[in-house]
Amino acid sequence: MRRLWIGCTVFVFGLLLIVPVIRIAMGAWDEGWSGFSGGITRPETGHALLMTGTIVVIVTLINTVFGVMLSLYLVRATWLGRKLKQLLNSIVDLPFAVSPVIGGLMIVLLLGPDTALGAIFNWAGVDIVYALPGMVIATLFVTFPLIVREVMPVLQEIGSQQEEAAATLGASAWTTFWRVTWPSIRWSVVYGVVLTVARALGEFGAVLVVSGNIINKTQTATTLVYQDVENFNLTAANAVALVLAAGSVTLLLFMEWAKSRKEVH
Repeated sequence: MRRLWIGCTVFVFGLLLIVPVIRIAMGAWDEGWSGFSGGITRPETGHALLMTGTIVVIVTLINTVFGVMLSLYLVRATWLGRKLKQLLNSIVDLPFAVSPVIGGLMIVLLLGPDTALGAIFNWAGVDIVYALPGMVIATLFVTFPLIVREVMPVLQEIGSQQEEAAATLGASAWTTFWRVTWPSIRWSVVYGVVLTVARALGEFGAVLVVSGNIINKTQTATTLVYQDVENFNLTAANAVALVLAAGSVTLLLFMEWAKSRKEVH
């Protein structure tokens, strides 16, 4: 009976995860090297990958800084109060409970060109929706909890005794963070960063809503795959998807390494 359950688990795992990746790889090479290279080297693919990379870098930097700060506030800041901390904790988990498409729609309703805030930004010469800023905000919305939820448990586990001792000895808040707090949370931050990059790399729903999917302007790699599938350009779609899958597998391997390092420390 145990072997039967193990076999069923392996079968489901392969059916849901391994088989689709193999099928994408086969589809990318349906027309040989020329089909694969044609799908990767076309101008729209280069622009989409560049746009995706730009969003990933910006989002990861913002999430790392403010995610660590918010984690410290939620765990260490006594001035927030218990009820306010509970409220902030609930808000942090909001992207887990709300569909990314709904998150993108909220951004359009708040900052779209027909809204008051959107009109102010347009008057200042800054486009939010259907431009890079809106795509960054949408990706930030779906990825923000990842670093917070990795760092908070570590801060709670290590306690505040060492930080209080450092403050008693005259260390500044900045010195205490870098010399005491950071060594304890650095691997959890790395783990959260990897998760953030992976999530931002594959984000589709929220970005599709706020970007408009304009070719060579606001198109990311995932929305390009969607467009290729809609246009029955399956070889190119599989080629781009294979590049994204290869990047995701690399991130997963790095994530496992970071996880093992976090467990050791």
